[in-house]
Parts: sequence; structure tokens; C-alpha cells
Amino acid sequence: MKLLVIDTSTEWCSAALWLDGRILARRVLAEQRHSSLLLPMVDELLRESATALVQLDGIGYGAGPGSFTGLRIACAVTQGLALGADLPVVGVSTLESIAEQTAADQVLAVLDARMAEVYWAAYRRSGTGWQCVTEPALALPESVSVSEGGDWVGAGNGFIALGAVLRPRLAAHLTRIDDTLMPDAAAMAGLAARAFERGEGMDAALAAPIYLRDKVALTIDERRAKRSA
Repeated sequence: MKLLVIDTSTEWCSAALWLDGRILARRVLAEQRHSSLLLPMVDELLRESATALVQLDGIGYGAGPGSFTGLRIACAVTQGLALGADLPVVGVSTLESIAEQTAADQVLAVLDARMAEVYWAAYRRSGTGWQCVTEPALALPESVSVSEGGDWVGAGNGFIALGAVLRPRLAAHLTRIDDTLMPDAAAMAGLAARAFERGEGMDAALAAPIYLRDKVALTIDERRAKRSA
């Protein structure tokens, strides 16, 4: 199976090729330059592997949660490439891609969502994949929790942005924390391959981001009211 996978859900921009289990990847800190960096990155990978877009079996993309603008970019680029080459697509959870980068069996993935909130989910390894123990959610850091029992590993930059709240609350339940892990196309590649193997590929026109925040911005008063509720 040959797949292209892209992710622009955070300040990082990444792309990867899955070539029957071998991975070629690119990743750069893009800030706000995802639109200008992503397609040249894809072209570079295709040239390096001597692979044409039409030779691929599908395209995977970081569906979210993540940056509103970033998710739209990944979805739009995926649709454009897939429609032009008549390829199926599959969305990959950004939080699951964080779990995928650990060697742990139970992972609490926490991503900075800005506005003093986090995106988070809990995963348990199941065979070669992951069972979602707690579905992805947008929440105040005070709401993040894990079930008791077993060794849990915390992962993601939420432990940097809101670590002052998260670390003391969760210290008794986490064996360690890796706050350097972020959503990444290379980590999504295996997840996308398994999703296609399960028959989850869909028409590119149906590709959509996973939005967990109803409003992109809140006023200062609204944020205070939300925190005090």
C-alpha cells in the first residue's frame, strides 16, 4: 500500500509517504506558512520516492482536533489532490497520532487548544492499534482525567501550556510525561494504512475536519464565565 499523509493541525507542517511500511517524511515549524509550505513538501517527497500521485492508493490527513485554519488547509489540500488523482481519503485523529509516538500501552494525549483550554483523549493499545477509552474533547484542564489502574503516560504540549494545572492533578496517575510530542504526518501514516485496510477510505468530497470548538473566539467576559461555571 502506498499513501500520502499530511498534517497542518498545529504550528507544525508535516507530510509523509507510506510505501508498503517504509516511511519518508518532512516536518517544519511553519507558524502561519502552511499553505505555502505543504505542496512543495509533498512534491519533494513524491520526487524523492519516484512516485506519481496517481500511483498512490489513498491520502490520509490530520482531521483534528487542532487549529481551525490548519484543519481547513489539510482538508482542502487533501480534497484537491485526491479528486485530481481519483483517490480515496481517510481522516486521522491528531490526538491518536500523539499516542502512536509513545511506546506506552495507555496514553493520555493532551494538546494545547489555546484560550486556556485543551484537546484531550485517552487511549489504550489494542493489538496493532488503539482503543479510545475517552473520546476527544475540548475542555478546561481541570476536567482532564484518566481511569485508575494501569500505567498511564501523558503526552502532548498541553502539559507545557497548562502544566501548572495538569501536572499536579494527574501526577498520581501518570508514570511519565512527554510534552514534546505533537501531531505528525509520519506518526499518522501507520494509522492511515490500518484505516484503509479496515475499509474506512471514503470519497474525497466527504472529507471533513473534526471541530470541537463551536466558537473560534470568546470574549474576555465569556472566558471568565466559562471558567467560573
